[in-house]
Amino acid sequence: MISIFQPNSLASHLACSKCGKTYDIHTVQRFADCCNKPLVVVYKIQKGYAPRQLFTNQESMWRYASLLPVFKKEHIVSLGEGMTPIYPLEKMAKKYGYHQVQVKDETNNPTGSFKARGISMAVSKAKELGVEACIVPTAGNAGGALAAYCAKAGMGCTVVMPKHTPLIFKQECELYGANLILVEGLISDCGKKVAELNRDKTFFDVSTLKEPYRIEGKKTMGYEIAEQLSFQLPDVILYPAGGGTGLIGIWKAFREMQRLGWLTGKLPKMMAVQAATCAPIQHTLQSRNQPDLVFEPRATLANGLAVPYPFGMDMMIEVLEQSGGTTVTIIEEELVAGVKEIAATEGIILSPEGAATWKALDHLKKNKIISGEEKILLLNTGSGYKYLDNI
Repeated sequence: MISIFQPNSLASHLACSKCGKTYDIHTVQRFADCCNKPLVVVYKIQKGYAPRQLFTNQESMWRYASLLPVFKKEHIVSLGEGMTPIYPLEKMAKKYGYHQVQVKDETNNPTGSFKARGISMAVSKAKELGVEACIVPTAGNAGGALAAYCAKAGMGCTVVMPKHTPLIFKQECELYGANLILVEGLISDCGKKVAELNRDKTFFDVSTLKEPYRIEGKKTMGYEIAEQLSFQLPDVILYPAGGGTGLIGIWKAFREMQRLGWLTGKLPKMMAVQAATCAPIQHTLQSRNQPDLVFEPRATLANGLAVPYPFGMDMMIEVLEQSGGTTVTIIEEELVAGVKEIAATEGIILSPEGAATWKALDHLKKNKIISGEEKILLLNTGSGYKYLDNI
């Protein structure tokens, strides 16, 4: 049985991620209508708190409930998400000349991916705000997670998914009792369908960064990384960026810990890894100098990376620029090769998104963006078992 405590949240208000305009955290909000940008949660934190004062003994991401925006414990909808392990990839590191490569493996989360963190947070806050039904466009894992957490919460759930998504993701949603709608195209086309279905605002739309709370669940990866590594962060973090909520969330956690005085050294360089068939960050950066550059996004084996028009683009680029990181693109053959090599060498079946971070290391090292002496952390965002038919 999962025991949940009184949160004692330090959350203060919501703010526009661009101009800082404040919004009420106690009413249903989507994104900042002032600038048409994502909203972020702001906390009343300052130096003086010790980790032991804010962390609890929970064996889930709700260990960090003081730094999450749910105010009453009865509203928390948890399936035991978070507290995922960090493994050393010792054999792979030795083979390719790296001092240290580790992977934070999000496979152990409910429904098999890191989406459980953000969805647990969003559904919990939705419950606190009196929401009765949720809807989401998804490339796969977010749909399964929302279906599971809505089932736990007793909420209605509608999932809109591309038709080409592997069968296991569809079956997962249906088993949890969600209304599954299939659409031709990518997640951007699913987003259009969600907007059509939700014209009368029947549902709470949990589209990536179009509500303020999934990012708060995802940021717990940042708190876990810091705590698991005794607040000595790696030099480089490679993150497979689709919608980018996790990339932004981890960086938000690091910034909050700086304000608390828990992190005093240099923060990691954040590297956004994308599929070559769908690399909107790279296109956006390149189009600054090549405004006529054509962007033609296509599907990829790494379903979670097929997000052609992420709503949080500005925030992702800000993370890369602030951290001194960059973006790397990986072709389909590399995704498959990475999954197979790590499975056969280390005994871990990464998702194609996770394998992309490993293959990105080679590109970064060859281009002398990183060195083999740096401490490197990869994010494996979900279970490779869901992708076996694809691979």
